[in-house]
Amino acid sequence: MKVLLVNKYFFIKGGAETVYFQESDRLKAAGVTVVDFSMQHEKNAPSDYAKWFVSNVDYHGNSGIVGKIKTAINFIHNAEACRKFNDLLLQEKPDIVHFHNIYHQLTPSIIAIAQRFGCKTVLTAHDYKIVCPSYTMLRDGHVCEACLEGSVFNAFRYRCQEGSAGKSLLLSLEAMWQDLARNYHKLDAIISPSAFLREKVIRKITDVPVEVIVNGIDDTQPMGDIRDDGYFLFIGRLSREKGVATLAQAHRLMQHPLPLKIAGDGPLLQDLRARFPEAEFLGYQQQGEGLNNLIRHARAVIVPSEYYENCSMSVLEAMSFAKPVVGGNIGGIPEQIRDRQEGRLFEPGNAEQLAGILDELAQNPDDARALGERARQRLENKYSLRVHMDALIALYHKLLSGMPHD
Repeated sequence: MKVLLVNKYFFIKGGAETVYFQESDRLKAAGVTVVDFSMQHEKNAPSDYAKWFVSNVDYHGNSGIVGKIKTAINFIHNAEACRKFNDLLLQEKPDIVHFHNIYHQLTPSIIAIAQRFGCKTVLTAHDYKIVCPSYTMLRDGHVCEACLEGSVFNAFRYRCQEGSAGKSLLLSLEAMWQDLARNYHKLDAIISPSAFLREKVIRKITDVPVEVIVNGIDDTQPMGDIRDDGYFLFIGRLSREKGVATLAQAHRLMQHPLPLKIAGDGPLLQDLRARFPEAEFLGYQQQGEGLNNLIRHARAVIVPSEYYENCSMSVLEAMSFAKPVVGGNIGGIPEQIRDRQEGRLFEPGNAEQLAGILDELAQNPDDARALGERARQRLENKYSLRVHMDALIALYHKLLSGMPHD
């Protein structure tokens, strides 16, 4: 089997890239021939296929009317990406093309090219881009389904991209073009990492099978020293939708507070530091042993999201070290952790309820440990990388055999 994996970034930039490289490594280990297609970037990992990569596209650096027009055209249909992708398909003739994060830089136009070649095509929906022009289903800090329920020009109407009319109009035009070109409808399958996201996608795409294959983490590595050093931990971007302000407020309301460590950077950093000096702000923490040790020694990891999380890698990382998660009851989070079984759930934005849960865990370390042990067991049973890859390869074989989807 030969599989062409497509992602616009060929370095670890976020959760989509983590999954992309996990799959690439495991497919190669299973004897599958893997071909890469991506965008040129100075941070890229080495690839035998780098000469096929598309010129770097930076939508923040163009100026002048000509530059803006070129940017708008490439945003919707990248001709260079289509040409190089076509040439790569001619040379490699893969059985399956698996798309990951392709929007804006590579563009979904390349889906149609793979279809014309007769390749089986799969796209993993790492976010809500298919149903929301601005990716997040979020507006003014609150969940929003306006473009799913109505016109994609709601993104322009509500200035969803950085409050900019021009940028928001471009997003709406791109979404309208995808509706007209029907590129997503040319896929053989869409992978959703959560049942929640699947329900959103099938409201928009009714003629393509959407299969739930949850994200996974390697559970074969030793957990190491997971002693409880008695603090709560948040890891993530310090932005409104992540709910970190609610967490900091809840921490202040606790009757029996433990230290709160906040690892991450973002637009709210300085404001949060000024408003909540009792919290310990650690800044951005790169993936590695330093971050792993922060998780290993926490009482619990808090994921207080106030928007539709999909299949949160932060939740899985905590589970991998047998740590309970206290999460917002929203999006895909309640699929990952079940209240009072592997963690605790609370109403998003409800600082008082969250404070009560944190107080319970602060006073009952044995309960926290029991929740964490069950979280680790759930990870091994449902969210291990082995389970993820078994499901992915089974889907590949199903597509190649022509078997109908469930």
